[in-house]
Amino acid sequence: MEDVLTLYSQSHDPRHPTVCLDEKPVVLHADVRPTLPLAPERPERPERRDDEYERHGTANLFVLVEPLAGWRHVEVTERRTKRDYARCLQWLVDVAYPNAEDVCVVQDNLNTHTAGALYETFPPAEARRILARLELHYTPKHGSWLNQAEIELAIFERGRLSRRVGDQELLRRRVAALETERNAAGCTIHWGFTTRDARVKLRTLYPDLTG
Repeated sequence: MEDVLTLYSQSHDPRHPTVCLDEKPVVLHADVRPTLPLAPERPERPERRDDEYERHGTANLFVLVEPLAGWRHVEVTERRTKRDYARCLQWLVDVAYPNAEDVCVVQDNLNTHTAGALYETFPPAEARRILARLELHYTPKHGSWLNQAEIELAIFERGRLSRRVGDQELLRRRVAALETERNAAGCTIHWGFTTRDARVKLRTLYPDLTG
C-alpha cells in the first residue's frame, strides 16, 4: 500500500509516467425490441426500454489511465488472458509512451498480471525488451481501491456503458467516444489519500510492535 501511495505522491514526469491498469468483463446484451421513440430534447428513460434482452457473449475492457496527465485508453478484447495482458503492455510502451524512459504500472494481483505473461506471449528478447521499459507496482490484496483506474471505470459505467451493448463493435464505438471526450478535456484525477493518512486511519492494519 505504501509503495503505491508513495508513487502517487510524486510529481508528473513524462519520462517516468505512472499509469494505472485495470480490467472489467462486460456481458453483451442486445435489445429484443427497439426502445420506444423519444420526444425531441427528452433524455432516454429506462422505462422506455423493454426488460427482455438477448445475451451475445462477453468481452473485456483493459483500462489504462495516467491520472496526472489526464490521459486514458480503453482497449476492448474478447478475453482477459495472459496474452491479452502482454499485448496491452507492449502497446503501452511502444505506442502510448515510445519516448518514456520507463512506465510505472499500478495494477492488482490478478494471476495474469505477471512478468511471466510476457515470456508466454513473446520470444525472450522481446519480452525482456518490454519489461525493461516497465516498473510494475501491485496493490495489496483487498486493496483494489488504491488503483485509480477503478475511478475511470466507474465513470465509463455511469456513462457509455450504462445502456445495453449488443456486440463488440458497438462497445468499441461507445468507449472510444467517451475516451476521446475525456482526453480532449484533459480530465485528471486528484488523489488525496497519502501514506501519512494511511498510518493514521488504517493503523490497525500495521503490525503491533509494542509487545
